[in-house]
Amino acid sequence: MSSLTILNDTEVKSLLHNLHREEVEALQKTLRDALYEYSTNANKDKEECSFQQPERQQLDRNNGTTTLFMPSTSSAGIGMKVVTLGAPRNAPLNDDPDAPELKKPTPRGSLTLFNNEGQPTGFVNAEELTAFRTALASSLLIVRRHKPKEVVVFGAGKQAFWHVRLTLMFHGATIERINIINHRFSETSRDFYKGLLGTDELTKRREGWQSVKFGMITPSYNEYDRMTRDQIRNADIIFCTTPSTEVLFDHTILTNPSGRVKGRLIIGVGSFKPHMIEIPPEILLQAVKLHGAGHHFRKRAIEGGVVLVDTINALGETGELTRARADGNLHANNVIEIGEIVMVEESYHQNNDDSSAIDDSSDPTPFDEPSPTGAKSPSSSLALAFREQSFESTNSSKSPSRKSSFSNISRRGSRVFKSRRGSGVSDAPLKKKVSKEEEELSQWLHKGNVIYKSVGLGLMDLVVGTEVVRMAKEKGIGATFKDF
Repeated sequence: MSSLTILNDTEVKSLLHNLHREEVEALQKTLRDALYEYSTNANKDKEECSFQQPERQQLDRNNGTTTLFMPSTSSAGIGMKVVTLGAPRNAPLNDDPDAPELKKPTPRGSLTLFNNEGQPTGFVNAEELTAFRTALASSLLIVRRHKPKEVVVFGAGKQAFWHVRLTLMFHGATIERINIINHRFSETSRDFYKGLLGTDELTKRREGWQSVKFGMITPSYNEYDRMTRDQIRNADIIFCTTPSTEVLFDHTILTNPSGRVKGRLIIGVGSFKPHMIEIPPEILLQAVKLHGAGHHFRKRAIEGGVVLVDTINALGETGELTRARADGNLHANNVIEIGEIVMVEESYHQNNDDSSAIDDSSDPTPFDEPSPTGAKSPSSSLALAFREQSFESTNSSKSPSRKSSFSNISRRGSRVFKSRRGSGVSDAPLKKKVSKEEEELSQWLHKGNVIYKSVGLGLMDLVVGTEVVRMAKEKGIGATFKDF
């Protein structure tokens, strides 16, 4: 018989808030491996593969709440998370500041873990864990950003906290300012500040963010529009963590020529239904646009030609992607799961020192718009690399629209491609071509415009929850019942 470990919300918070960087890096590796196998079917004998993952079920009730049933499997066992989210607020940034505080969709529920024989091994409060595992997945992209200085955060809940906390953990030495944009000063925003500013000074110094400045603005400010525009324009990383039903900012701030000069990482984790939206669709369409010959010569950041997601199911579950698809310019092959690229990019940096792989020029715009001669920009070739190397998954149970663009590079960076036009697997290593693609991919993830949309996966809860239970047992946290 196996033992059962039970962790309440206080115990989960205690464990997660006291993690050291090395422990978080170990969690990242475990999650990275699982997402890679989920997206690429790299090992079809393992349960992480997407065709083994059951779909989540959603129950919408008349009171406006939504309950999610999220089953998952992995080689380590089975998981079932059941969470209920409160009725989402309407237009979170422009409501009456004198109105009473509205209910926010903070997930409340639990995660149950089983071993492969079906014996319960863990029962974990899911509130803090859900926010942490979402931010942990985002951190696979955050850690690759090159010396970010300014961060903008829409919202001030648990998702916002953990995205900021992990950013400070990995980039505290370069971050100068965290700008929070929220609908009001509230108890939630006070908790956000207390959680960050209450971090002990030794940790702040160790991670290098003891001098970081924090600020918050709300629509009640007279200069709100100008300050929002300036903060978004100056941001290196933008987090969108609200259940908004309207876009959070005017797309022209980033789609105008002056807004495209700077490369940014934009992460959206707040919307999870088709009527909910945070990131303007125009920004997604700009990101997937293939740039050809033009009549002007401008500098701009690299565009990858794709939008990253945690699961391809996000295409039908978020307002950003459904509206961009409705415009007719965003297609399934413009969307790539994060698991398809994280291992490739990781293997590239195992063989290349960051200082030599990344241009450390102070100029944030190393790439130019095409000249009238018709030459393609590096961003165009990167987008083509995503598309030309993509191929249909060999697993017939997957959606036919699903592409796996980088799964043709093996898990450990082997330069062997499965050709879309050839038969089987080529034995010839394409060192020069793949090296160039990996370098362009790395440059894009480090300094280009990267958009990542997450709706959450049960697999994330299972993988991270299993590790949290293991660490809790090692540290003597929680209640453990032997031979349950």
